[in-house]
Amino acid sequence: MTKYTQEEIEKIIQRLEKMHPEAHCELDFETPFEALVAVILSAQCTDRRVNIVTNELFKKYRTPQDFASIEQGELEELIKPCGFYKNKAKNIIACAKGIIENFNGEVPSTIEELTTLAGVGRKTANVICAEIFKQDAIAVDTHVKRVSNRLGFVKSDDPYEVEMALKKIFPKEKWARMHHLLIFLGRYTCKAQKPDCANCLLNDMCTSRK
Repeated sequence: MTKYTQEEIEKIIQRLEKMHPEAHCELDFETPFEALVAVILSAQCTDRRVNIVTNELFKKYRTPQDFASIEQGELEELIKPCGFYKNKAKNIIACAKGIIENFNGEVPSTIEELTTLAGVGRKTANVICAEIFKQDAIAVDTHVKRVSNRLGFVKSDDPYEVEMALKKIFPKEKWARMHHLLIFLGRYTCKAQKPDCANCLLNDMCTSRK
């Protein structure tokens, strides 16, 4: 793990903003529940593909009540392009029922409550807290984990450990923004197979640069 000074952390944030000023959640949704479904579907699937699927899915099914009454087989067919569709369909239906039974049909707003729902892990809960409820939260997906290790913020494959490390490094009010900046860095510059080190503004500070 690399120890960055506060000045260096500020420089990292500024450079990431310069590289990816447009960084944002690329999933399409209109309601908190639609956001939750989209994030569940996005596990090991691209946001672009999820948006194609949900564009049709949300025309017919939108609320927890809609998804709680759908047949699992039907939902599986609708979300099949997202991969792992059997497990995702099962979880989405159970999640919808859990929201109706335990939260009066409303998506809960805390990590603790969200993670009681089927198919909702800490990453998904953090995304919902940050995106929907505008809370200070940082979600760790494969991109965030990869770039955090490459930059020397942390040396761990455990998402929770990565999350805790990032929370210590970056100001609380920057957590939600850092989630998007690090995702875009990993998605478009610091790719898994062919990182574009030559065009990365963090090249001179990165512990893993080529």
